[in-house]
Amino acid sequence: MKKILRNKICSVISIVTTGIMLVGCLAGCGSGNGQTASGVQNGSASGDGRKVGTEAGIQVVTTIFPEYDWVREILGDNPGNAEVTLLLDNGVDLHNYQPTAADILKIATCDVFIYVGGESDEWVEDALAEAANKDMVVIDLLETLGDKVKEEEVVEGMEAEEDHDHTDGEHADGYHDEEEETEYDEHVWLSLKNAAVLCDVIADTLAQKDAGNADVYQTNLERYKSRLAALDADYQSAVAAGAKNTVLFGDRFPFRYLTDDYGLSYYAAFVGCSAETEASFETIVFLSNKTDELELSSIMKIESSDGKIAETIRNNTKAKDQKILTLDSMQSTTSKDVKNGTTYLSIMESNLNVLREALN
Repeated sequence: MKKILRNKICSVISIVTTGIMLVGCLAGCGSGNGQTASGVQNGSASGDGRKVGTEAGIQVVTTIFPEYDWVREILGDNPGNAEVTLLLDNGVDLHNYQPTAADILKIATCDVFIYVGGESDEWVEDALAEAANKDMVVIDLLETLGDKVKEEEVVEGMEAEEDHDHTDGEHADGYHDEEEETEYDEHVWLSLKNAAVLCDVIADTLAQKDAGNADVYQTNLERYKSRLAALDADYQSAVAAGAKNTVLFGDRFPFRYLTDDYGLSYYAAFVGCSAETEASFETIVFLSNKTDELELSSIMKIESSDGKIAETIRNNTKAKDQKILTLDSMQSTTSKDVKNGTTYLSIMESNLNVLREALN
């Protein structure tokens, strides 16, 4: 599957390379009259209330919503008239995204490119190989966080995907890999502590590319980090006050960074990056029994789930009256949500309210 996707990307890139050359020719002949929006989604005009300038600033391309929102917060009123693009803007999450020719062209010609950097972003290497802007700064979230990044974890009762059924490099047919590739949990943005670290790097990069407004970006960064820290403290207080210390997901589990930040335990049907949609009988029984054993009042799911697995778990408990609660992993957030006022902090605040209910 990965080989097929890589071939598709290579084909798209060959088309994009021709497009880049054409764009260069057109830029040389342009009138310079065009207006550039300061809060662009997928190259369209800004719809988030920010200024539209007459002269384009730096071009920033982000893959996912949290990155996009962090950039906007640090830009503030956007004195340098930067153009910011959100690539994953159609509700498809990181694990299923395939870039279009237009997406790759955006990346190839931008000044700053921000992406997650995990297995789901393997296509990026080929896209960057054709970058027209050799001064582009690339921010890889996982690389930036270094040893703060966690390996993907299979906990008791969780479904293991077929390619995870072996250990120590041994496959089902008995042969061993010389070096088994480690898989990392990509959902690093779901930690407020990680967000603060990543925003530092983003602010430094914007200041490097737009030195005239570096002080503005630093001021905005410090203001934003104080809000991140305040919400982090609220999470700590809520967990300390909770009657329970465990959450249970009848779903994928992308919240390991969040639970680890506050010392919470968890059970789940699948790992965070799983493509599985159906849980086995054994998994359902285990999670139902665990719900009974821990006397949990709720079963969790993520925002893109239909909740059927969570409902099946509930229907197999003794009480059968647990609430089905939703935590938002921000993998389906779009520019339409942004126009309606959604921010990284507003989602994390909503998640805190849900977590309070789940722990009591």
